[in-house]
Amino acid sequence: MIGLPVGTRIWIAAGVTDMRSGFNGLAARVQTALDEDPFSGHVFVFCGRRGDMIKVLWWSGDGLCLLAKRLERGRFVWPQATGGTVSLSQAQLSMLLEGIDWRRPERT
Repeated sequence: MIGLPVGTRIWIAAGVTDMRSGFNGLAARVQTALDEDPFSGHVFVFCGRRGDMIKVLWWSGDGLCLLAKRLERGRFVWPQATGGTVSLSQAQLSMLLEGIDWRRPERT
């Protein structure tokens, strides 16, 4: 995982996103649907209809970064809400990217 600066907020865009979207389409979705600034340095995470692919959009200070991940088996754990945002910690984002249920991690 890329080391994010301290104070970086991580937002999940609830609902379904068209995974054909690229930099511009996802940045526009951040501005219109989430009412946030895509160039704020925050991280925005989007999921497709099938739930096996996510895209992460992040402004690193000198350009937009777009990370895409597709699970070969299973689905990403995603909020049931159809709109709005959910805030995550960096640890929860790491779990999400690994396909782990970030909502109820169990310590062993």
